[in-house]
Amino acid sequence: MIRPLYNWTMRLAAHRGAAWALAVVSFIESSVFPLPPDLLLIPMVLSDRKKAWFYAAICTVASVLGGLLGWVIGAFLFEVIAEPILAFYGYAEKFDDFAARYNEWGAWIVFIAGVTPFPYKVITIASGATGLSLPIFMVASVLARGLRFFVVAGLLYFFGPPIRAFIEKRLGLMFVLFVLLLVGGVAAVKLLH
Repeated sequence: MIRPLYNWTMRLAAHRGAAWALAVVSFIESSVFPLPPDLLLIPMVLSDRKKAWFYAAICTVASVLGGLLGWVIGAFLFEVIAEPILAFYGYAEKFDDFAARYNEWGAWIVFIAGVTPFPYKVITIASGATGLSLPIFMVASVLARGLRFFVVAGLLYFFGPPIRAFIEKRLGLMFVLFVLLLVGGVAAVKLLH
């Protein structure tokens, strides 16, 4: 079951429209979509290592723009949806305290979430909801997302064939690790709430 899915992904990665798909996935992952762009970035770089830096740039730009959308969602929809609920339950003042603490460390929070498997969309929306400075958010996002995607692309560029052989030989193990990371990310989000 996993082998046909892997083969399909590798064929998709070599398709002429794959760069657009990578941009779309990178954009929507930063604000609403649950799956990371690495699912496309990795096979795309493995299928054409000469384009590694181009693909990393696509991921970075699209992800930061998607993060901006997440920030806007948090900034403008928070007041309409979440704020009345918080006020109803008496948590409005507690949110103000949370927002102040969040903004004190906001650049680091955005940067750390941007380079780790933690769902970046949670941070983009929280940054808008807490009123984190947009320039600080954008700089931290560009640095974090650029670092993440260019490191992944660089590792695959320089060590691509052995990594591809490792993945193909241990496809079942890689799938299990991916699922564990995905479940761990969801669990981390639930623990933070």
